[in-house]
Formats: sequence, C-alpha cells, structure tokens
Amino acid sequence: MNNAQRQQAAPIVAPRSVATLMEARQLADELMKVMNELLAIIEQETTLVRAGNIRDAIKLEAPKADISRRYIAMISLLKISQTYLAQKTPDLLSALRKHHDVFRAMLQVNLTVLATAHAVSEGIVRGVNAEVQKRNIPQTYTAAGRQAQPGRVNMTPIVVSRSL
Repeated sequence: MNNAQRQQAAPIVAPRSVATLMEARQLADELMKVMNELLAIIEQETTLVRAGNIRDAIKLEAPKADISRRYIAMISLLKISQTYLAQKTPDLLSALRKHHDVFRAMLQVNLTVLATAHAVSEGIVRGVNAEVQKRNIPQTYTAAGRQAQPGRVNMTPIVVSRSL
C-alpha cells in the first residue's frame, strides 16, 4: 500500500475541543507561535516586494503556505474550543483576540503592498502593449478625413513570460 492509498484509507478525525486549562494554554501558545512565524515571513515578503526582489519573494511561497495551513488548523481548533475558552479562560481568549487584531493589521499592510506591486506591473504590461500596438497599426485615414480604426488583423498580441 503506497502513501496515497494509506491517506485515503485513514479515517478523517475531526479535531476535538480543548477540555483542560493546560490544553487551552497549549492551544494559545501554539497559535501565538504560528501567528508570529507567519508574520515574520509576511514581513520578509513585504520587504522583498517593496525592494523589487520579486524572485526572492516568490521563494517564500512554499514556507508561507505551510505555515498558513498550520494557522488555519489552529484557528479551526480555536473556533471549536471557543465556548470552553470563554467560560474557563476569558483573559486568555481576550489576549488571543488582541494579538489576532495586530496580526490582521500586518496582513493588511502586506496585501496592500502586493496589490500595489500587481497594479504597477499590470500598468507596465498594458503600456508596453499599447506602444507595440501603435507601431503595428497602419496610420491611414477614411474618406471623411478621420483616422481609420484598425481591424483585428492589425492587432498583434504580446507574449509575457510569467517565469522569472
């Protein structure tokens, strides 16, 4: 039996809610650790994108995806355990919420930087395309003296390599 078959044969076990104060503390510690790891890699990505080092930023994709999966698993466990945490450790839950608010604010900065980089690069590609099209379109006029609109035959697509 290969690894894929073993994974298919293994039953899916839903995470269970924390049941003790020690489990609650471990959940909080692990969630804080995962959020800090994700913030560190996102800050590194933001710095690289701002500096224009897109190739180096792309290399962070795999570790960021792995940490993100861990984060999602921890958040799922937190949601399942929220009732217990609210009853038994409200201060811990409050601290997690505050830390998560800071985490979301940092994510927003990263998303803004990525959106800006995307918009700039899209603008550059559109500008290059417009220049290429201007050079390929014949400069002719209609019988009424207006500039003729080019047909589809005159439009030359540009090719963009997405690999850096």
